Amino acid sequence: MSSVEVRRFAENGGPHAGGASEAPAERLDADMAHVLSVLRSMGGKRIDECRSPEARALPTLDMALRRILRDSVDDMSVGMEMRLIPGPTGDIRARIYLPQNDIIAGLRPMILFLHGGGFVLGDVDQYDASPRALAARTGAVVVSAHYRQAPEHRFPAAHEDAYAAWTWLVEHAESLGGDAKRAAIVGEGSGGNLAVNIAIRARAEDKPGPVHLGLVTPMAAMLFDLPSHLQNMDTFPYSTATLEWAARKLFRKKDDAHDARMNIAGRADLDGLPPATVILAEADPLRSEGEALADAMRRSGVWVDVTVYEGVTHGFFGLYRIVNKAMFAQGQLARNLVAAFGG
Repeated sequence: MSSVEVRRFAENGGPHAGGASEAPAERLDADMAHVLSVLRSMGGKRIDECRSPEARALPTLDMALRRILRDSVDDMSVGMEMRLIPGPTGDIRARIYLPQNDIIAGLRPMILFLHGGGFVLGDVDQYDASPRALAARTGAVVVSAHYRQAPEHRFPAAHEDAYAAWTWLVEHAESLGGDAKRAAIVGEGSGGNLAVNIAIRARAEDKPGPVHLGLVTPMAAMLFDLPSHLQNMDTFPYSTATLEWAARKLFRKKDDAHDARMNIAGRADLDGLPPATVILAEADPLRSEGEALADAMRRSGVWVDVTVYEGVTHGFFGLYRIVNKAMFAQGQLARNLVAAFGG
């Protein structure tokens, strides 16, 4: 178990230091359980039982949320435009979110957002809620970028695309009304892994790096025997079996799983990285990976603010319109981002 000090967010949004003996998935909050129930009613099933095309066609948590809310849209007074940005082997799809209501003198801070999906699933359309909320809460220009995915494009294609997206953001910040010197990176799941790797590469190449890292339920180690992996073997919709399924599609050879870019929690060279906010879900096989990453970063001298949100699963962060814990988690990250931007 990680030695890092981890806050736990339990019932009624309060801190909780203890734990229960039952599996995390057996004590979900009512709002999280409701979203999952609707997802199942829409045909949601175990991802690891599917081939990639079928898995990509499955209903998502965002779709379940829209079903509950009858497809009502909460644009949060944030404009959005589609953009193609150059990547290593072709154009990268991106969405650019621009706050409309608040008045900020001069250039806005910026955020590169990288979606999750285990390097196999997800895209900028499915992950709309999180970058939209971040733009509204921080006043930043948010660039949500896609990346090549497995099995069509195996490791490290996604890492190459993510770094290209960061380079593009820095180089084109002013034309977007943003300030490259006040730019952060936020990633969910596999996107959290990409965010850390961008910061490491920028540091190594002496290029501009992010002022803050927002790591939401990050994929941080290709080990499947940590406590949260054992506790969430069959958790719906993302289980340890889902991670193993994704790994088989991502890697060309087994040794790739031990690459330092994948096992970032096992790295000893995380010093010099920017401050980080690490947001974890209790009923998530990735929880222990995030705790281990936070521990490794803190041991390297990096400031880390880490919280485990109890009663929720992987993917909860964008469900703020229904899931109470998502509101608290977004507030935690937004406060730290605004502080890093100097606001």
